[in-house]
Amino acid sequence: MSSVNLQTLIEHKRNGRKFAMLTAYDASFANLVSSAGVEVILVGDSLGMVLQGESSTLPVTVEHMAYHTQSVTKGNQGALIMSDLPFMSYSNVDQALENAAELMRAGAHMVKLEGGRAMAETVSKLTEMGVPVCVHLGLTPQSVNVLGGYKVQGREQTAALQMLEDARILEEAGAAILLLECVPTLLAEEITENSKVPVVGIGAGPHTDAQVLVLHDMLGITPGKKPKFVKDFMQGSSSVVEAVENYVSAVRDGSYPAPEHSFE
Repeated sequence: MSSVNLQTLIEHKRNGRKFAMLTAYDASFANLVSSAGVEVILVGDSLGMVLQGESSTLPVTVEHMAYHTQSVTKGNQGALIMSDLPFMSYSNVDQALENAAELMRAGAHMVKLEGGRAMAETVSKLTEMGVPVCVHLGLTPQSVNVLGGYKVQGREQTAALQMLEDARILEEAGAAILLLECVPTLLAEEITENSKVPVVGIGAGPHTDAQVLVLHDMLGITPGKKPKFVKDFMQGSSSVVEAVENYVSAVRDGSYPAPEHSFE
């Protein structure tokens, strides 16, 4: 696969070609998933839960993220690398610039942060300084204590209208990608249709421009209750490589997510 960049993903959106994103945290899996056709590797702060055994993403630090971003960079075979800015690492613009710089120096091609319109100034400044930004809306795991748990967001009309407006404001501020987590299908579809930038979904229905899953979830090795939006792609696959290839194919042809993986 030739190297994927932000312009590649924008062209995919214009052409109606869906693309696949998957987490990876080390060189070996970065090599595997990028070689299998995954266009975007997310070095997610989900590593706190799937690698470190924490109950949430909150204990993850910038140092953790930089270390794993470096590892992923060494194994990557042409995918775009997106790295999470972890909890409380972007509470003001100066802090966001400093920590984003550390992740970019470690090999990230763009960073992801969580939050609505309050992040507009930060997004604008990062973009101005040459750091592409993905903004995570809907269920934002770093705010789990405020949200009262891992719940679907945007079901009520007021919340849905606010998310639509947040998406518009953040795109105008310079957000290069929007990511919607645990959002009703129709709301995610409307945000996708109204956005010029690519929109990635996880538990946001089939109409977004791309899908993302945590690697361990799609391989069926995450302990505990499986979220509704997760499909175990190891079932029916003869190897991890085949499972990833099947995930990529299912995202591209629109067969994943199916209605049973979505919220109405």
